[in-house]
Amino acid sequence: MWVIISAIIFFVLLYTVVPYFLSRGLGVKVFKRGRDLSKVAFTFDDGPNPIYTPILLDLLKENNEGQLIGIHNYLHHTNWFMSPWKVRKGLEETAKVIEAITGVTPIYYRPPWGMLNLFDFVRKGTYKIILWSIMADDWRTSGGSEKIKHRLAKIKGGDVILLHDCGDTFGAEMDASRNTINALKDVLKTVKKKGFTCVRVDELLEKL
Repeated sequence: MWVIISAIIFFVLLYTVVPYFLSRGLGVKVFKRGRDLSKVAFTFDDGPNPIYTPILLDLLKENNEGQLIGIHNYLHHTNWFMSPWKVRKGLEETAKVIEAITGVTPIYYRPPWGMLNLFDFVRKGTYKIILWSIMADDWRTSGGSEKIKHRLAKIKGGDVILLHDCGDTFGAEMDASRNTINALKDVLKTVKKKGFTCVRVDELLEKL
């Protein structure tokens, strides 16, 4: 019995914790930061939202920021609790939806909560896994936009910034994205004053 339990525990750790440590901790097999210290990339998870996403897109357009659509799973479920086959099916279904709407096949992928499983980690494929180097805890309303501005004051060149434009996922709050957008109005100005250029993730990847 203990042998079976030990084997199960070992597999669970191998399937979840080891890929988490390698990817989030060491940056193996993922992209977290660019080498061009003159550029930063803002990324937004969990959308689209019928209210906040259009407002966000207008704000990005006003600041001459390009847009790139990636995959964040068909459903907002962690890969830790899904089989490799279910993850792959979700990726394929999401890619088909995006391609049907935009005419472009997405190749950038960020799993919910940045949680890769073992098969994500070793799987060969066309998807480039994008994580982040700084986030603002903006899925909660506590602290308001000032909290977000305070955390994003630490932005450095090459950063991939994680934000959210929708708050209807597990652990998030519906109106949190309002604070994100309000904070961004000032953060984008500050970023430009520091001399950084805001680019898409694929542009930040160019020098790698």
